[in-house]
Amino acid sequence: MADEHAGGLVESRSIDVVPDAERHGTAFSQFTLWVGANLQITAVVTGALAVVLGANAFWAVIGLLVGNLLGGAVMALHSAQGPRLGLPQMISSRAQFGVRGAVVPLVLAVFMFIGCTASGTVLAGEAVGELTHLGPTAGILIFTAVTAVAAAVGYRLIHFLGRLAGVVCGVAFVFLGVRLLQHDDIGTVVADHTFALPVFLLAVSLAASWQLSFGPYVADYSRYLPRATSARATFGWTLAGTALGAQWSMTFGALAAAAAGEAFVGHEVTYVVSLGGAGATAALLYFVIALGKLTVTVLNTYGAFMSTVTSVTGMRRRGAVPYRLSPRGRVGYIAAIIVAGAVLALAGRGNFLDTFSTFLLIVLAFFTPWSAVNLADYYLVAKERYDIPALNDPDGRYGSWRMPALVSYGFGLLVQLPFMATDLFTGPLVAPLGGADISWLVGLTLPGLLYWILARRERDRVPDRMIYPEAPGQEVRAREEVAAGRVGASDPAV
Repeated sequence: MADEHAGGLVESRSIDVVPDAERHGTAFSQFTLWVGANLQITAVVTGALAVVLGANAFWAVIGLLVGNLLGGAVMALHSAQGPRLGLPQMISSRAQFGVRGAVVPLVLAVFMFIGCTASGTVLAGEAVGELTHLGPTAGILIFTAVTAVAAAVGYRLIHFLGRLAGVVCGVAFVFLGVRLLQHDDIGTVVADHTFALPVFLLAVSLAASWQLSFGPYVADYSRYLPRATSARATFGWTLAGTALGAQWSMTFGALAAAAAGEAFVGHEVTYVVSLGGAGATAALLYFVIALGKLTVTVLNTYGAFMSTVTSVTGMRRRGAVPYRLSPRGRVGYIAAIIVAGAVLALAGRGNFLDTFSTFLLIVLAFFTPWSAVNLADYYLVAKERYDIPALNDPDGRYGSWRMPALVSYGFGLLVQLPFMATDLFTGPLVAPLGGADISWLVGLTLPGLLYWILARRERDRVPDRMIYPEAPGQEVRAREEVAAGRVGASDPAV
């Protein structure tokens, strides 16, 4: 029996579970989405930062690759939760932090998403302003309006944008790469192989932070996949897409910054366009830059919307009844988020590069311990078994506040401080390490280990199977899937 909402362009779901009748697509959709989301100008700037902050081009590219693979693997482990849970990423934090305790990482996630939206809008607004000849301020406002509409339409349009950006931006980046090789002597640029550990680790951290910033919403875009979708396939296609797209863009940025120097830094959009030429080619490249930024900015806006709704409902509601958001409420949340992002973009466009580099490293510090707690719980403690209706009930299995997660998360924030190296704060152990920032490595390991020690004894919190909300026809579908060998007999209603 098909659901009345299945197949429509405008999404009707928010933080409620996606029923089987509305599931669609294959794991390959994660590859096309994340390639498209990473082939864009802010990833280029991130790669350039590794060189701007001291690394030579050769080791910058290698460090960025290491960071994209390590951070991308963590991000892809979150993505693999989507088909199994059928939920947005951050609502699953209620299983670790409690229905109300999850507001702690959720509020930080909202700030991160709005900050990423603002930083992307700065560069996209410049491209739109040049394309329309209306200037950067008007460009920011136009781009903001288009982003809001796309986020309100939701899941299907977001995946379409990812596929479109992957093809269009992929062709454009091949063209730009060829032009860069023609314009500069890249052989000379990469000839310096001098290795310096601190700046190498900085390059790793920049790429890892880029990937980890996707973690709090990556499952939002895999949650409509059929429940029988292989976790290994979801993980693999997500990692392949995000690592390939990001490394492609960041390598271009690192080489461009090393070759062009001051001609690139602070003039990223105009430099990239100037490589292609003038006239119609320049206009096309401005469009490509705007399209690439549109995809990822819509992801950030949509993620902020999901996290905000999860926060508000967690604090205000009681009982296990799934939450359904009205179309008017959806528009209201998205409007508030997009306005906040536009205001930040207009206020911060003057010193973008310095602000963005600091922002990336701060994001890394706040979300590595959240990732560690979430992944340790899902894969090691709960072993992929959650009571999904209880995620809505502060009096249920997960309670309002769960101290093991809150303590582990706080510990994760504190234990990173001695190893952090940012413009705002430098820890006491940075100098003995030669200036290297390894805080993200500490934040990915120790909080997860502490959480596993504290939470594994809470046996009553872990159900013996995944428990889904009851839905018409669910029992019949579940038995059919078991008979066909698509799911295990441990699933509910079997």
